Amino acid sequence: MSTKITIQVTISASQKKTWDYYTMPDHITKWNFADPSWHCPSASNDLQLGGQYEARMEAKDGSFGFDFKAIYKSIVSGKSFTYELEDGRQATVTFDGNEHQTDVTIVFDPEEENSIEMQKNGWQAILNNFKTYTESN
Repeated sequence: MSTKITIQVTISASQKKTWDYYTMPDHITKWNFADPSWHCPSASNDLQLGGQYEARMEAKDGSFGFDFKAIYKSIVSGKSFTYELEDGRQATVTFDGNEHQTDVTIVFDPEEENSIEMQKNGWQAILNNFKTYTESN
């Protein structure tokens, strides 16, 4: 896929805390949704090459939901990882920071059902929710 989407956020937290909050299931369930009418009731994360990431995302009213699943293709602990989604698309997440703030950048392959703008806005909303959660805990 030639077109990739890039989103980014700067978080007022150390790189270690940011990495931990992004990768630990107990934290993932608290931020992994784009809108307050949704939630992430469960998540699991086998953070190793070939390991699987899985998060259940669903509307709080039960009207819709889906499982987001991916397999890790590369990992630089504390700094970056790439995983491949079930449909073959890939996403790379990088953490660049220090003790006071961390830039989180996600570059991902778009799917073909929704517009690029809609996908970018959705992923950015989740990343913004992650920022809010991480900075307030």
